Amino acid sequence: MVSFLRALLYGAGGVVVVGVATLVAFQEKLVYVPVLPGLPRSYPMTPARLRLDYEDVWIRSSDGVRLHSWFVKHDPPVRGPTILFFQENAGNIAHRLEFVRVMMQRLHCNVFMLSYRGYGESDGYPSQHGIIKDAQAALDHLTQRNDIDASRIVVFGRSLGGAVGTVLAKNNPDKVSAIILENTFTSILDMAGIMMPFLKWFIGGSASRGPKVLNCLVSSPWSTIDIIGLIKQPMLFLSGLQDELVPPSHMQMLYSKAVEHNRNCRFVDFPTGMHMDTWFSGGDRYWRNIQLFLDQYVPEIQQCKSSCKVDDDDDDNDLQ
Repeated sequence: MVSFLRALLYGAGGVVVVGVATLVAFQEKLVYVPVLPGLPRSYPMTPARLRLDYEDVWIRSSDGVRLHSWFVKHDPPVRGPTILFFQENAGNIAHRLEFVRVMMQRLHCNVFMLSYRGYGESDGYPSQHGIIKDAQAALDHLTQRNDIDASRIVVFGRSLGGAVGTVLAKNNPDKVSAIILENTFTSILDMAGIMMPFLKWFIGGSASRGPKVLNCLVSSPWSTIDIIGLIKQPMLFLSGLQDELVPPSHMQMLYSKAVEHNRNCRFVDFPTGMHMDTWFSGGDRYWRNIQLFLDQYVPEIQQCKSSCKVDDDDDDNDLQ
């Protein structure tokens, strides 16, 4: 009996050791997946394939990393908001073009699509500190453009992109007008406990009850739950209740934390929405809720700022 218990203890210890080793050695590859299995890193297509008017934009982050982006312009030009879109952790911005095409059609907006460092044609290697710098560089670029209304920049982040957008919104209350989060996790720490249940007692975010002794080993914690309450801008939470990657409870926890400090929060769930297809399965209701949110908190102004080069003839391009 003693031998059996000893073997069981050694076996459990071995599992933990393997889990810790995996966490340390491969965590960045688990969090950031710029290249999908079996596919090249390059873009499979550009916005031109979908007949979208766009420009290639090259910017540099504050630490000198060269970043690629697409600024997709509504045609004909409108005075709608400009959406700063932050993607999920896997693939590149080209894989989100169909979503962006429909977004522009339904919301009459411009969309700025940033390739994080190490993704697409951007240089460097992804990390939390680096991607935060990338997001800031993208926002700074937008605020300097003279062909948009810089007072109507809205951050949209899905999954990892929601964590990125949350940090950016917190750091730029005067530049970001509103933020939309879709299927975002509370933290990578909490996700690690879900992906590796045998480590759940030793790793987790602020809601975890365990000793969390392994938290110090996580280089990209993306603890959205700890900063969501600091955001002052209006927030819209879009949650797919069939999300197979991020438990829908994470979105509910984020909303509950946010609404304690910010009354301008809205939560909408979609019963059939999965992690990547909530926008598709949600159909008209999905877009209608975003439109109503923008109408309320980022309304169209009667006259564009003098720096915004849009003709007065576009006044009637209202949301539909």
